[in-house]
Amino acid sequence: MTKKLVLESARVATLNGDAEPYGMIPDGAIAIEDARIAWAGARSALPDRFADWPHEDLGGRLVTPGLIDAHTHVVFGGDRAVEFEMRLNGASYEEIARAGGGILSTVNATRAATEDELLAGALPRVDALLAEGVSCIEVKSGYGLDQDTELRMLRAARRIAAERPVRVRTSFLGAHAVPPDYKGKADTYIDEVCIPALRAAHAQGLVDAVDGFCEGIAFDPPQIARVFDVARQLGLPVKLHAEQLSNLGGAKLAASYGALSADHIEYLDEDGVRAMADAGTVAVILPGAFYTLRETQVPPIDLLRRHGVPMALATDCNPGSSPLTSLLLTMNMACTLFRMTPAEALAGVTRNAARALGLTDTGTIAPGLRADLAVWDVEHPAELSYRIGFNPLHTRIFGGIE
Repeated sequence: MTKKLVLESARVATLNGDAEPYGMIPDGAIAIEDARIAWAGARSALPDRFADWPHEDLGGRLVTPGLIDAHTHVVFGGDRAVEFEMRLNGASYEEIARAGGGILSTVNATRAATEDELLAGALPRVDALLAEGVSCIEVKSGYGLDQDTELRMLRAARRIAAERPVRVRTSFLGAHAVPPDYKGKADTYIDEVCIPALRAAHAQGLVDAVDGFCEGIAFDPPQIARVFDVARQLGLPVKLHAEQLSNLGGAKLAASYGALSADHIEYLDEDGVRAMADAGTVAVILPGAFYTLRETQVPPIDLLRRHGVPMALATDCNPGSSPLTSLLLTMNMACTLFRMTPAEALAGVTRNAARALGLTDTGTIAPGLRADLAVWDVEHPAELSYRIGFNPLHTRIFGGIE
């Protein structure tokens, strides 16, 4: 049975406007048919053909596109709370690693977990995101570092969409770290584990994009390029953790492959920004990791603006460097720590986040797009970035269903 509904008496932030950053319709209406937006505009201009559809008065509330978290690691085993406490009590990274902490502890816990256990662990984190109006999440592998566990993580990620009303995009992140059994043999790991696991994951329909970590503590640009060459052969788009701790030219490399996004990018230089602008690669800004690691090098926001590089925002939810499950707090952090504007922050979790995932049917409010919407008890969109630890969500609409 066809579902029809008109939402009216709403402030609608379409995120479509160029002249006005929010694309605001002060007294708007949105017509929904099944899972799609049939019409959106000023309430006074609502076409007669919608007159006999059911109407819902939103009482002047704000409507935005459903939020999108474009960079997460929500599927993993264990946690790192004790490590967090050790670090605050003065333990060094080396001491924590010797005690079994660091990424190795997450790898071991993830390898030991069943697919059902990984899914069960991820769902509370997903629920926290959905409670803030999130309609789509990206989920990475990368804590298995062997073929069986990487595939198990991706299967668990795919199952999230069957358990919760949310879209899930998966990224294969086999090139996340060098496991202990391949210490000093990163090239061998790429050849023997990462690339075969990528091919197997693609053959099973588990991969939407291919990611990597290009950094001195992970993989260098030539090693990432070998993974990206395979992704290209398989017809998969790429994205990259780049320039988080140093500048190895990862973003420039990613742009040369037409990457969807380059993420973190605190140490990105102007050449890298230009390359991203030319390629249409989105910058995914991750203030949660910056905050947790107490970094001081901020991403080059002004350079990204100057060269017209779209900026997305994401939680980077992970057990080590960003145990963050609030996209609203992420927006506040981006404004407070990086001086992004509230309009840039909202675009970063809607329109530009969709672009960072290669999605063309969501992220704005326009006819033909998915009816993934968030209704807020606020008067102005800036309130979504302004408040700290406050969730003003009134209703989440996913595929036209409240």
